[in-house]
Amino acid sequence: METELVLASEVGPRHAFAEIHVDRLASVHGEAKLSPGCSIGPFAVVEQHVEIGPSCVLHAHAVVRSHTKMGGRNTVHSFACIGGPPQDLRHRGEPTVLVIGDGNDFREHVTVNRGTLHGGGRTVIGDCNLLMAYVHVAHDCLIGSRVIMANGATLAGHVEVGDHAVFGGLSAVGSFVRIGESAMIAAGSFVERDAPPFCIVEGNRAKLRGTNRVGLERRGISPRARAEIKLIAKALMGRDSLETIAQGSFLDVQTEEGRRMREFLALSRRGLAR
Repeated sequence: METELVLASEVGPRHAFAEIHVDRLASVHGEAKLSPGCSIGPFAVVEQHVEIGPSCVLHAHAVVRSHTKMGGRNTVHSFACIGGPPQDLRHRGEPTVLVIGDGNDFREHVTVNRGTLHGGGRTVIGDCNLLMAYVHVAHDCLIGSRVIMANGATLAGHVEVGDHAVFGGLSAVGSFVRIGESAMIAAGSFVERDAPPFCIVEGNRAKLRGTNRVGLERRGISPRARAEIKLIAKALMGRDSLETIAQGSFLDVQTEEGRRMREFLALSRRGLAR
């Protein structure tokens, strides 16, 4: 059943049952759409053409800009700015969008930009992600679910991030780079090439350092899949060509994780951190 969305201008006593709370010191556009359970704190700002899903919390001084659609149970902490216009000189104010899933946590001073027309017009963030203080997500990024970005991590435009990826503090990812699922970007790294799934990359410029053993165990990845991932990672760190590894002639991959890893390698356009 779809959640009822209420225009902010209509929020009043008749919606008390739904516990929509807008602090009297907040600035919420009358055409913004709010869902049951929303709480908007003092001095928070919600602009026009915004949809906020059920049980979202905007703390004091949080900002949600125009053309942002947010799912349920998201939390935006103080001084975060979600849905700002892209920092791209080609952008001329077109109504591009930011789409956010459920259960995300945007900590203090996080910034997330909308998409651009030449990049598809959409920045997308999945479910249950944690973006710690001062994280920046630029225009047209596509972020999966259960991603953790530590303090000061930065994504340039058009970056794709797989599920369960982890970014160390003060790490940075260049434009059009892909970060594979369950990849770990070590703190302070600069990534200019694709980070393979299930692996750790580190350095300036980042290089492959091995498999993300702890992350794979926490996800419950099978021992057989972990063994295949380790063999592929060793080949990447060796002299095998990317084509040979992607085709898998040296290894008969049997697990779904191994197949996904090879598919990721085969689709690489910017080369791999290796």
